[in-house]
Amino acid sequence: MHKELRYWLALLRVPGLGSAKAQLLIEHFGSLTAFFALSASQWRAEGVPETFIESLTNMNWELIDRDLAWAEQTDQHIICIDDPVYPPLLREILTAPMALFIKGDLNKLTLPQLAIVGSRNPTPAGIEIANNFAAALASVGYTITSGLALGIDAASHRGALQAKGQTIAVLGASMDHIYPRRHRKLATQICQNGALVSEFFLDTQPRADHFPRRNRIISGLSLGVLVVEANIRSGSLITARYANEQCREVFAIPGSIHNPLAKGCHYLLSQGAKLVENIEDIINELPPLAELNNDVKILSKEVTTQETMSRGERKLLACIDYGLTSTTQIIKRSGLTATVVSSMLVALELQGAIKAIHGGYCRIKGSQS
Repeated sequence: MHKELRYWLALLRVPGLGSAKAQLLIEHFGSLTAFFALSASQWRAEGVPETFIESLTNMNWELIDRDLAWAEQTDQHIICIDDPVYPPLLREILTAPMALFIKGDLNKLTLPQLAIVGSRNPTPAGIEIANNFAAALASVGYTITSGLALGIDAASHRGALQAKGQTIAVLGASMDHIYPRRHRKLATQICQNGALVSEFFLDTQPRADHFPRRNRIISGLSLGVLVVEANIRSGSLITARYANEQCREVFAIPGSIHNPLAKGCHYLLSQGAKLVENIEDIINELPPLAELNNDVKILSKEVTTQETMSRGERKLLACIDYGLTSTTQIIKRSGLTATVVSSMLVALELQGAIKAIHGGYCRIKGSQS
């Protein structure tokens, strides 16, 4: 098995080969051991492309042996596509990786997963939504999968960890090049409560074209993908497209028509994505896990308006959206003076009915006017 894995890692370093062609080689030659026992001239006689032969004859086996040595360390693994422990959902996709490098608990990759993705520069509300949804979904048994990126990805991982749930991060580089660097500590925490996953051998630096490739693995591992905030050209829409192609569920959270980061979600909704307001909207579309969790409680930050709220405060609360509402908008809608509005905003914030965010205020879900 060790020898076969060594040969799989060699094929991984052949440009343009891919798992589908590798499987054809195995079918034709019987095994990778049989294939690598042949000479270059025998490969030519069997019709192996010259570009593949050139890569194989110039293979740096020292790098491959270094990868294998890495996998001998505690909680570090390399699995190839024909390994019984390879994630079955991921194996189904047409572009399944030939091999996966895994740091953490290998068994977590076969648990039911829900991917949460979104903008690298989300609004404060977007971060809170991703964090709360991840925590709620993790608490009922879903493993939260994302890409370790800034913004929504990181908030999703952290939400799962805060709920003492499981989370998986799929990397756009190798295990020894955690990107972004500021997420090294988060990556360590994920290893302790889930796993890091990469298809890249250890000497691979992060590159722009790696991240769309990573996205197909995020969706391929998961039962569905939830997009929280994304602009129309976001990489999250690439993940959603992969999810559609892989016959996975696609979920999106709507937002204000004035928020550029809602446009990607609104586009997905127009294309048939499931509109999500709470985790029941997701769980109801994924019956296998829903049957195991009949008593689902939404762990979002619900707020009940206090009975002591004055009539004027309730009137002002009605002028504030669940998305960003500027102070100028609030004054204009309420017809009150800036001084009165300022005082009442402080009172509403103290009661937990609104939250101050950069550029204004937003109403907290569950507050009643």
